[in-house]
Amino acid sequence: MKSPKVTDIPMNNIVITAENDKLNIIFSGDVLGCDSAGAVQKIQGMLQSGIKQVVIKAEDLEQWDSSLLVVIYETLRLAQATKLKADIKGLPKNLRDLMQLAFADDRKPTHGGEDYSFLESIGKATIDSAKTVSAVFSFLKQTLSSLGRFFSGNSVMRGVDFCSALEDCGPKAIAIVSLISFLVGLILAFVGAIQLQTFGAQIYVASLVTIGMCRIMGAIMVGIIMAGRTGSSYAATIGTMQVNEELDALQTMGLSRVDFLVLPRIFALILAMPILTMLADIMGMIGGATVGVFMLDLPYEEYLKYTLNAFNLKNFLVGIFHGFCFGIIIALCGCYSGLTCGRNADSVGVATTKSVVSAIVWMIVTTGIITVICLELGI
Repeated sequence: MKSPKVTDIPMNNIVITAENDKLNIIFSGDVLGCDSAGAVQKIQGMLQSGIKQVVIKAEDLEQWDSSLLVVIYETLRLAQATKLKADIKGLPKNLRDLMQLAFADDRKPTHGGEDYSFLESIGKATIDSAKTVSAVFSFLKQTLSSLGRFFSGNSVMRGVDFCSALEDCGPKAIAIVSLISFLVGLILAFVGAIQLQTFGAQIYVASLVTIGMCRIMGAIMVGIIMAGRTGSSYAATIGTMQVNEELDALQTMGLSRVDFLVLPRIFALILAMPILTMLADIMGMIGGATVGVFMLDLPYEEYLKYTLNAFNLKNFLVGIFHGFCFGIIIALCGCYSGLTCGRNADSVGVATTKSVVSAIVWMIVTTGIITVICLELGI
């Protein structure tokens, strides 16, 4: 019988031994600044000579640096590429943990994934939906409990956080809300004028713009703007705190995350949204007046008269109530998406997207509900 072929390659306390179909890599002593590229090159050449198993272990390993990690990682990568069995049980636990972390794939597939049958897919979707509903109700329960603590004087909400949130969603949003509302008023006037001119009734553009902006359009436009501007900001800010483990720090210190982060943002939007809605109504009517007076050549006295006649306190209060409800929805969706964010950068982007989409969807649903209620009450 032939004796097994043994090849020893000492390289700064790294011994590589090829014996039959097994490749042994042994680290000992101090492994500092070794020629990792040369070692990996030799290991790659030896793996092509009928090796079926790679064993990596340490014997009396003392000091080591990143060059040792490079050799281990590249060896495991080569073994994985050639579908060879790799044994690292002989390494210290810290090195094993590093390698497991390096080769772990925490990315969840965005499409596809495991293959499920039709019934399994329905069951999985049902379970996921039930978990989501349970998490939402748990968040709402925590928010109501936090409100109770606030009104009883036991909340940890800071006034400076409320003022900062109010500044962000109030004064800083005036410019964009004014511009968009002005343009929406222009569009309503143009669209209405096209049909009303057919009947020679273009003066009623004033009534159309006033009723449309005051009752619903002003609130909806402000809601969409604030969902994209402020709701996404809430989700991104709180989501980044989740990634940086700041939320865990708050919990460790015994501080309620809802009291500290959610309440100031809810109160800020509840206060800012009705005021921004009033601003949107005014800017929309100014936009309509711009079209009516300067493009349709309507007398400004007549336009003002029809605007005041069309203005109704009920319509105005309905619009303000819409803005109030939208403020609650935007704040809750943004904060919930941030608190349930994952712990990587991609999760922050997903949370931001979810906050905007969910806020807009629930605003439309709320608008439908309020409209039906107002219809039944004759408002």
